[in-house]
Amino acid sequence: MSESLLAPVGAGEVRARLAEVRRRIARAGGDAQTVEVVAVTKGFAAAAVSAALEAGLGAVGENYAQELLAKAAALSPAEVSWHFLGAVQRRKIPHLAPVVACWQSLCRVEEGEAIARHAPGARVFVEVSLAELPGRRGVAIGEAPGLVERLQGLGLQVEGLMAVGPPGGPERARPGFRALSELRRQLGLSQLSAGMTDDLEVAVEEGTTMVRVGRALFGSRPMR
Repeated sequence: MSESLLAPVGAGEVRARLAEVRRRIARAGGDAQTVEVVAVTKGFAAAAVSAALEAGLGAVGENYAQELLAKAAALSPAEVSWHFLGAVQRRKIPHLAPVVACWQSLCRVEEGEAIARHAPGARVFVEVSLAELPGRRGVAIGEAPGLVERLQGLGLQVEGLMAVGPPGGPERARPGFRALSELRRQLGLSQLSAGMTDDLEVAVEEGTTMVRVGRALFGSRPMR
């Protein structure tokens, strides 16, 4: 594993920070026991995953295949529900498929086809773009229903929609989060993965069922 990965804060500190995250969820009108918190350990050493587990978090998100696989190799596979959050590269899917419990960032049917071959019936989310910016992944919101249908046709378990809020402050994310929450209901999906450290309150207010939190639990991560 890369030596540039940071050692995380200890499990006790993560537990205290998680309690604050749950207080933020409750203050925003959400149920702190049912809004799932995914611990994002990108940029931190495998000890961050262990600290999250000790704090009571079982779902851990990673953006990079190599980093996820290295951390998974250092831990008992049964302990962690790995959520893959990054760009889905088809050549990496055979390596990730035995480890990943949930793929949160599908935006092309070709990605779903590859996952269906190597992990039939896998749990997946469709990533929707809320900002037309270079390098931002995701399908347009109007294209999401069609992609959901095609992925379901492949036998994949499409649980929900996922999005990253646009830059410019939490309130910039509100219209997109609201639209996705309504679309989730229209499509009969169970989950919406929206909201991170800076905008989780807005996401909770607009009906997210899952937040992805890194900095609020582990502190600032290293620059890549």
